[in-house]
Amino acid sequence: MGAKKDFNVKLIKTEVVAAMLPMQEHWLSQSNLDLLLPPVDVGVFLCYQNPIISGILPKNWSFDSMINVLKVSLGETLVPYYAFAGELVQNLAGEPEILCNNAGVDFIESWADVELKEINFYNPDESIEGKLVPKKKHGVLAVQVTELKCGGVVVGCTFDHRVADAYSFNMFLVSWAELAQSKPLSQLPSFRPSFLTPRCPSFYDPIIDTMYLPISALKQETADIDHDADEIISRIYYVKAEEIRRLQSLANCNNTTFTKLETFSAFLWKTIASDTNNKFRLGIVVNGRSRLSNGDEEQAKILEGYFGNVLSIPFGEKKVEELKEKSLSWVASAVHEFLEHVVTREHFLGLINWVENHRPEKALARIYAMDEDTPALVVSSGQQFPVRKIEFGWGEAVFGSYHFPWGGKSGYVMPMPSPKGNGDWIVYMHMLKGQIDLIEAIASSVFKPITADYLNLK
Repeated sequence: MGAKKDFNVKLIKTEVVAAMLPMQEHWLSQSNLDLLLPPVDVGVFLCYQNPIISGILPKNWSFDSMINVLKVSLGETLVPYYAFAGELVQNLAGEPEILCNNAGVDFIESWADVELKEINFYNPDESIEGKLVPKKKHGVLAVQVTELKCGGVVVGCTFDHRVADAYSFNMFLVSWAELAQSKPLSQLPSFRPSFLTPRCPSFYDPIIDTMYLPISALKQETADIDHDADEIISRIYYVKAEEIRRLQSLANCNNTTFTKLETFSAFLWKTIASDTNNKFRLGIVVNGRSRLSNGDEEQAKILEGYFGNVLSIPFGEKKVEELKEKSLSWVASAVHEFLEHVVTREHFLGLINWVENHRPEKALARIYAMDEDTPALVVSSGQQFPVRKIEFGWGEAVFGSYHFPWGGKSGYVMPMPSPKGNGDWIVYMHMLKGQIDLIEAIASSVFKPITADYLNLK
């Protein structure tokens, strides 16, 4: 497993990387679905072993050589992904818009006195936060590249969630890696939100009123929750493919068929249900791209490359005693029930109209407007995280994860594919410490702390 140690990160220098080609300054309006996102930053990091020792790169290569490749290719990538080189500012209505002015991206070089195998990935609060993923000080995107004592490299990024969802950022990462290897882009981003235009006359299903609410409707006591009542921590686990299949088999015992995500979410919901609460909410982030295409191949192709936020967060609320006593199949059925209302084109078109009817007032997903008596957990599928495709020319990442300690008291969980490509999942969790304690006490056979041994780090 290797000894875990605390370590220090030394800043070498910070530069601003702009798009390689000049662009005319212009404004890029936020779509109605972008406007549902609060001002939070999302992090992601990717780890690479020493490419010289492994023989992938010649001995005359160095960290400086890799830095140069990353900077040049980043400048190339910011040409089609120009929104990442801009700034988010408020318009006269008080709504955010992207000023595409090629102000550039902070590019930070650093060095850490630690070997890759010694980093405690299980506890990212200790090893990642404030060390290997940068704090974004301005602009839309920040990048940090850290050389480790063993010659390994960590590429960390932080981006403004109001500009892009994880799907969009995954596209960006793959494009950056392709250009680093002088390959043609497999996917060009589209900034044309024509399919997100509100319908006239306006119409939406009243169920959306149960999913979202204007900020003004938040109760003052909800806004003043004591966040010190229970510490919020982050952890990273792995789940073996056979465990995922076993849980799915248990859930499917009554001639029903649930997806792996539905089963996983149901199992998590059951596991962290606590007697200290009467009810518990579970939400799942739904990507609307495939739903909006509605079988139209041309529309589907445009949506596949759409850059921005196309998300909805349905949720269910159940009594804790039901979650604990009922079968996994029953809980998975409850998950499926609240999901089926939103995995349609009509739902997303209605959500666009709902936002239009409330503008310019800001709105929020209702699951985040929780109180002390009704804890909440949001699961966001990261199964499209292309960890094995983000290859800059010195081998595949040996580890990668999103990192989202967003500050709210609702829990956040993202299952992602293992870099091993064997069907295992990497699971990032940001939850109340009491909930993490329940997971490690009740479900330790399913959730295993991520280790150097699991990642085959030497």
